Amino acid sequence: MEPKTTMPGHAPVRQVGTVTVTDDTTGRTFKLPLLEGATGPRTIDIRKLYAESGYFTFDPGFTSTASCESAITYIDGDEGVLLHRGYPIQDLAEHCDYLEVCYLLLNGELPDAQQKADFERTITYHTMVHEQLIRFYSGFRRDAHPMAVMCGVAGALSAFYHDSTDFTNPVHRMITSHRLIAKIPTMAAMAYKYSVGQPFMYPRNDLGYAENFLYMTFATPFEPYKVNPTLAKALDKILILHADHEQNASTSTVRLAGSSHANPFACIASGITALWGPAHGGANEAVLKMLEEIGSADRIPEFVKRAKDKNDPFRLMGFGHRVYKNYDPRAKIMRELCYEVLGELGIKDEPLLDIAMKLEKIALEDEYFVEKKLYPNVDFYSGIILKAMGFPTSMFTVLFALARTVGWISQWKEMIEDPQQKIGRPRQLYTGATPRSVVPLAQR
Repeated sequence: MEPKTTMPGHAPVRQVGTVTVTDDTTGRTFKLPLLEGATGPRTIDIRKLYAESGYFTFDPGFTSTASCESAITYIDGDEGVLLHRGYPIQDLAEHCDYLEVCYLLLNGELPDAQQKADFERTITYHTMVHEQLIRFYSGFRRDAHPMAVMCGVAGALSAFYHDSTDFTNPVHRMITSHRLIAKIPTMAAMAYKYSVGQPFMYPRNDLGYAENFLYMTFATPFEPYKVNPTLAKALDKILILHADHEQNASTSTVRLAGSSHANPFACIASGITALWGPAHGGANEAVLKMLEEIGSADRIPEFVKRAKDKNDPFRLMGFGHRVYKNYDPRAKIMRELCYEVLGELGIKDEPLLDIAMKLEKIALEDEYFVEKKLYPNVDFYSGIILKAMGFPTSMFTVLFALARTVGWISQWKEMIEDPQQKIGRPRQLYTGATPRSVVPLAQR
């Protein structure tokens, strides 16, 4: 495997000192290296801890453990900062389109005009899927969840494009990256079309990335369909906001699967599976269901009271984040997009938006939410936008998967190119039975 590629802006990890750990029960002490990256918290290197001491560390959910080095995305949850290759998400959403961000995540720098044109052409001419792959859809029930379809079809890609699955070959890695970015929207649109019993619409090479997806999703063969440029631009921004988010559950799943040297299509399928959970990619669908359950603005105090009650299972969805302890920078952009889209569609009286606005105001002012730092997150407004665009709730997570594919494949590519990469193998704090003898069946 070739040496790790040094991307522009990639800072080497430095050892800046040591940390001494003492076992009070035995008096043994151990010195652990203290590492520093480009920015963010200093990190205690425990890679040799078990070999030298016989001890493990215990960190359920890996909330305090760095599983890898990465130069792709940086989050400062306390300050509400999200950077891709050093660029703030706000700047990327304002000045770039989604394919520029894809190029940035894959290659380390934003493209110049020629690079952008070449990249767009490459993606455009990879949007078709193998005709035999289409037959996979008919194997699913009509009422199958589109994410179930995406899990199956994404994994099946390796059966059709095995000419680019040699992960040790940099050319193969790039071809696979381009194929996934290009084909996932086509497959996602087909999942929607299959669920509603409409014919598939093939991609068009004269349309942009977001435009093409809207066309494949909502056009029909018997009527002309003109893509609304405002909606296409809004969708493009939504894709940017979800492109990557550091080592979250689905990205970590992709890396873990990839560490076994599984083919990249299978790795992305594993990411889609992890994303499906309501605690991860399904959160915006859960927000919409919550707003519908509240029903009207005058019932908000009742549900806020329930949210504060530890004995009540009700939870306010769309508030708080595992990493952000400040206002999610993506949520501010999503809030603006919400007004933009509803205005373009002429939706002046949207009850769910009214509930969301008043709920957000209470949450930002209520002492309980402020103290616990439960700020609105990116999922709070995205469901309202997607619903207004015409997407059913079952497609919300599919759109998330579409956007996040570039993040997954960029993280996979970075991991494969890392000479320190090892197969993932977490350990455990065992709490089961200690060694015992099997009692013969007749004596039990």
